Amino acid sequence: MEHSAQSAAGAGAGTAADAVRIPAQPGAADRAPALGRARGAGEADGAARGEHTHGEPHAPRPRGLVRRSSVRGQILDALRSALATGDLRPGEVYSAPVLGERFGVSATPVREAMQQLALEGAVEVVPNRGFRVVERGGRELAELAEVRALIEAPVWLRLAGTVPAERWAELRPLAEATVRAASSGCPATYAEADRAFHRAVLSLAGNEQLVRVAADVHRRAQWPPAGSPSARGRADLVADAHEHTALLDALIAGDRDAVRALVADHFPGTR
Repeated sequence: MEHSAQSAAGAGAGTAADAVRIPAQPGAADRAPALGRARGAGEADGAARGEHTHGEPHAPRPRGLVRRSSVRGQILDALRSALATGDLRPGEVYSAPVLGERFGVSATPVREAMQQLALEGAVEVVPNRGFRVVERGGRELAELAEVRALIEAPVWLRLAGTVPAERWAELRPLAEATVRAASSGCPATYAEADRAFHRAVLSLAGNEQLVRVAADVHRRAQWPPAGSPSARGRADLVADAHEHTALLDALIAGDRDAVRALVADHFPGTR
C-alpha cells in the first residue's frame, strides 16, 4: 500500500514546499536567547494563541519567499510536505512565529495552516507553546489502510467494468509521473503524484464526495508513524508506483481478473 502534500498548483506553492526543511526545535534547557526583532502583524498575540516564543532559536529565511497571494495555501502545502517527509517530527512542538520566520512570513498564515492541520488530525494545540505533531502508531496505520481499502477498492473494481479503455489510457501520464516521482526518492514529491493519480481514477466515478473523503484518508496515511525518522525508502516508492502502471495496463486491456489481483496487492486492507 502506498503512503503517499495536496498537489500544489503554480510555482509559488512549489517554492514553499522546497523551502521547508524543519529540524526539531530544542528543549527548554538548551534554547538560545529570545529572538530580538519586532514581530509582524498577527505575531504579538502569539502566547495568547498557544505559541510560547521565548528562547526559540532564530532561523535564517529560506532562499525563496512565498508570494503574498495565497500565502496560507502555500504554507499549508509546505507543511503537508514536511509531514510526509518527516521534517515535522511526530511528538515535537512547533510554534507559528518560529515557522513563520523560516518561511519569511508572519505567524498568521502559519497559524491558520496549523489550525487546518489540527482539523485533519495531523497536529494538536499545546497551550502557550504551539502545535505538537501527532504521534501515530502501527494500529492507526492499519486502520487507515483498512478504511482506504473499503473506500477505494470497490470503486476501482466497479470502474474496471464500466470505463472504456480510451479513458483509462488518458491517465497514462499521471501513472508515469508517479514512477518518475518515486525514482526521485523524495517522499513529498511522490505523495503529490500518488494522490493525483488516485484522485483522477476516483473522479471517473463522478462522485465528488467520494473523491474528497478518499483524498483526506489518503493524505493521513502518508504521514510517517512515530519513531520513524522519515517516510518509506526509494525502493518502496518505486514498487508502489509500478503497481499504478500495472493496474492501468490491466484496465486498458480489460483484464478484470488481473485488476482484481492487483487491487488486492495495492490495498492490503482488502485481504
